[in-house]
Amino acid sequence: MTRRYVSDEEDSDRWQRFPFRDGDVVVSTRSKSGTTWVQQICLLLLHGTPELPAPLGDLSPWVDWLTIPEDELFARLDAQPGRRVVKTHTPLDGVVIDRRATYVVVVRDPLDMAVSLYHQGDNLDRERIAELTGRAYAGPVARPALDEWLRGWTLRETDPMVSMDSLQGVVHHAADATDRRDDDQVLVLRYEDLVADLAGWMEWLAVKLQAEVDQGVWPALVDAASFGSMRADAAARAPDRRGVLKDPAAFFRRGRPGEGREVLSRSDVTAYEERVRRLVAAEWPAEPAEVLRLLGVPARDAP
Repeated sequence: MTRRYVSDEEDSDRWQRFPFRDGDVVVSTRSKSGTTWVQQICLLLLHGTPELPAPLGDLSPWVDWLTIPEDELFARLDAQPGRRVVKTHTPLDGVVIDRRATYVVVVRDPLDMAVSLYHQGDNLDRERIAELTGRAYAGPVARPALDEWLRGWTLRETDPMVSMDSLQGVVHHAADATDRRDDDQVLVLRYEDLVADLAGWMEWLAVKLQAEVDQGVWPALVDAASFGSMRADAAARAPDRRGVLKDPAAFFRRGRPGEGREVLSRSDVTAYEERVRRLVAAEWPAEPAEVLRLLGVPARDAP
């Protein structure tokens, strides 16, 4: 039984009707956690060429996003030949697990994810989003400075079913994926590992996805997946085919790990890490070490 995640812009109930096909790839992440990057990597591996046949947002749509009518979304995917790559920000307990598909979950340092989410808020055309989802536009909202906002984000108590991009939501997403890691069709990646060794982890993904890649084009595929290439071709690579981004290039803002810890004080980081340990222990008490590793938080007994 899958859980249903609903917000003003998303509804995971669409997965109940999703028309799976042999070899489909579902990329499941929290917001600003490498979703577009891993979509690009998977598309490159399955197509076997750096020249993709269409913009990323057309080839690999966001299944749960209500700005695209369901019938239109499914028809576009049905028209694609062969294996498809789709994205979701829903944890896997809210997604139908179909034996024909492979699920790639990417986990990013929550502090870095939150900083990217903060900046992404400035780049969203919320009036356009309201128009596409049929809601009234509430007008601009004033926000505190980044350090104050991030500190509040680490402390806020909320329901991950309601606020998936909260700290509780990030921990739940990672813990749920970790609990499924022994299933061959669920692949779990760290964003920071991709940054450190893009070619190596692309090769790992190619093997896991059973993607046959011509070694002659391999260097070009790795280059096409690099942050620089993604940002340089932002118009085709940003996941925006509905005009919700003010600046597609700003979607690829930094990409390097560590910014969250640069914003907060040492005491704030210490308090944040202790809270993550408590959340992980409550979410997955049997074996928390792997969840903490994915989240980049040391165990209490670490030196």
